Formats: sequence, C-alpha cells, structure tokens
Amino acid sequence: MVILLEDVGKSYELDGKRLVVLDGVSAQIGQGEFVSLIGPSGCGKSTLFNIICGLAEPDRGKVLFNGREGVGAGEVVSYMPQKDLLLPWRSLLDNVILAREVDGVSRKEARREARELMSLFGLAGFENSYPSELSGGMRQRAALMRTVLARRPVLLLDEPFGALDAITRTRMQLWLLEIWANFRQAIFFVTHDIDEALLLSGRVYVLTPRPARVALHLKVDLPGPRSAEIITTPRFLELKKTIMEALLK
Repeated sequence: MVILLEDVGKSYELDGKRLVVLDGVSAQIGQGEFVSLIGPSGCGKSTLFNIICGLAEPDRGKVLFNGREGVGAGEVVSYMPQKDLLLPWRSLLDNVILAREVDGVSRKEARREARELMSLFGLAGFENSYPSELSGGMRQRAALMRTVLARRPVLLLDEPFGALDAITRTRMQLWLLEIWANFRQAIFFVTHDIDEALLLSGRVYVLTPRPARVALHLKVDLPGPRSAEIITTPRFLELKKTIMEALLK
C-alpha cells in the first residue's frame, strides 16, 4: 500500500456558513497502480489532491503513506496540476529538472539525467526551447517529465489533458500509458472524462456531487495493452454505463 485515505472530510467557511466539500472519502492507491478519480465539477477532487499533498488539512480522517501517519507527502507524491506551470524564463531542459534541483541534485547531473529521457518523452531537439515556443501537447509532456523526474512513488495528475483538443488528448493518453509502463510509478489521476478514466485505469473511484462521497469503486477488467479501439468494445461500454449510472444517481 502506498496511499490510504480513511474517512477524509473537509469543509470551509463561506459567507459565515459551513460548506462541506468532502464527506468521508476513503480510497487506496497501491504500488504501481493506475487509479482514476472521476466526479462532477466542483465535487472536491482537487481538494482531495491538496490534502494528499499536504497543501490542506482534513477536518477528519487520515491520510496514510505506506501505512504510516506523519510521513511527509513530499517523500511519496509528485503533483502535476491542471496547468503546466512551466517557468517562462527557463528553457524546456531547465524546467524539467526543477524538482531534481530542489532535491539537491546538481544542475549538471540533473541535465544529464533529463537528456537521457528526452526521446522517450518526445521532446528531443527542443531542450533549449522556451515554453512560449512549445505546443500545448509538448508543454504537457514537459510538465509530466518534470513530475516523473521527481522520482516519487506516486504521481498525482489533476486533469492534465483537459485543455487539449480531442486528437492530441487521445495521443497523450496512449503515450501516458507507455510512460507508466516504463516507470511503473503509481498514478492517481483526476478526470471528468469517463472514456479517459476507463482507457487508462485499473480501478476507478466515482464521487458524488458535493459534499463528495465515494459512489462507486470499480475494477476496470479490460485487457492490456490498451489502445484507442478498446472504447468500442462491449465490455468498455458496459463499464461506461455503470459509471454513468453512478454519476447520475
């Protein structure tokens, strides 16, 4: 077990009233797993990620890392938010090594490590380019590379492909599966897209509208390696119907 969430609750004060965002969410992400979290807009998915990262404290419940409390989130998780947040004054190469530099690795060594992976991430030849010179898909690849290079056991990916066009998004989804197969870090993936969740994941948690609870925990028993064609198979459509029904309850 890498991350265990036990009965996590969170609320905020808004205009003098208590707004409950998470109401007893429990989930787990095991070593090397790909798990997706899906739910309606505003249900608290990003709030849950903030709690896992240590950016917010739960009102109740526990977040356990490797079965223990008191372990710093920075030792376990690397977080990629919805926006790529590349630094405009740094080259692509120097953007992707940022986490390694923060960990105390020399810039020379971090650059060497990154250069070895540029082809795998589809960024070879663009090392000296700046974010403004890159396409949306390339910026997301760079942001994911930075997240992977942090070398944490779990990647938290918060709708990383939400702003991309449909064709680029499909390509990025299949590419992400290749990256996951190479590195085998656990991935906890937030999405609004049922097809995306099923294409990528081994398990899916479905949240209710706010205040969020787990409405469904679904094992995705689809064969691998996955391809875009799998979304037309009878079993995929059955699983999609199951998730849709849980979302519409």
